[in-house]
Order: sequence, then C-alpha cells, then structure tokens
Amino acid sequence: MARMKFICDSERCIECNGCVTACKAEHDVPWGVNRRRVVTLNDGLPGEKSISVACMHCSDAPCMAVCPVDCFYRTEEGVVLHDKDVCIGCGYCSYACPFGAPQFPSNGTFGLRGKMDKCTFCAGGPEENGSAAENEKYGRNRLSEGKLPACAEMCSTKALLGGDGDVVADIFRTRVIQRGKGSEVWGWGTAYGQPKAEVKS
Repeated sequence: MARMKFICDSERCIECNGCVTACKAEHDVPWGVNRRRVVTLNDGLPGEKSISVACMHCSDAPCMAVCPVDCFYRTEEGVVLHDKDVCIGCGYCSYACPFGAPQFPSNGTFGLRGKMDKCTFCAGGPEENGSAAENEKYGRNRLSEGKLPACAEMCSTKALLGGDGDVVADIFRTRVIQRGKGSEVWGWGTAYGQPKAEVKS
C-alpha cells in the first residue's frame, strides 16, 4: 500500500500561491482558514526561498497524540484525517502541530472556535466516499477518484509534489543529483545559514 506524502522543492517554488488558491477553490474552504500556505524564508535577502506548507500527514502525528476525544485517524495510505462530528474545538492539536496545520474558523463576536479544519490530502473524511455529507464537511475526495491533491496538480513549476512517498522521494532525489548538490541540501548551513567568521581584535 502506498504511503502518501508531500514535499516542496524550495529551488522551484516561485511564491505564486497557486497551491493555496487551488485548495481554497476545490474544497470551498471557509474564510479565515488556510489548509495550505506559502512561507518565505529570508524575505528580501540573498538566498531567499519559498516553501508551500500544509499538514505533512506525519507517521507519528502529534495532533493525534494530544486530541482528548480521538477525532484523528490514519487511513491505509497514511493520510491523517479527522472527524468533525467528534471534534470539540479545544485547540490542543493546533498547539502540538509544528506545521500549524490545524485551523479554527472564528464564529461569533468573541471569536469562539468552530470545528477544526486541516488539509485532508484531498482524501475526504469518515463519511462515504463521494457523498454529499463528505463533500460539505471536508471537500472533494480526489484520492478516491484516483487523482492527486489539487494543490500538487496545480503547481505550475512542479515544486510541490504529492502522492506515493517512494515516487515523490525518487523525483526529488533525481532533481538533487541533477543540480549537483550533495548532502548540504539538508545540512546545517541550509537550515541555519553559514556561520559568521569571528572578528579578532
């Protein structure tokens, strides 16, 4: 069984927000909720990079670990989904998630939390595949139709890859080899920048 995963190639992302727009349009996501967003690192500086971020459907998902009502579950493909009928809107998952994936629409004057919403990898929810109830709560179930997530399909530069984790990894590995970069792609310098030379007095 395929394990579904996302990866965003920061060398290709042009910050067009096509992935964000595709997700909003495909699933009629509520105002104020972004299942996917584009983050820019070192904005305006040499070496500026952009990356598309959403739920990473973790193998050991922290949101699942902290949910007091166990509204999260994992599909056979490794997609982490949630049941809005069980969710109580406590917000624990939003504190636990390192990617900021769980989002809460604000309802009412005082900003009361509604039911949690997050990226579903276009895999719907616990209702019957393709049903009106599933579509209303979670959006279109593209995975059951044999399609990839809308965000990955709409990425004009193919920076955002989504699908079988092994296939995605092979594509990214080929790109890295063709660029001529080795281990420094995910090294300390990439994450934290090059250390500054010490000034001797």
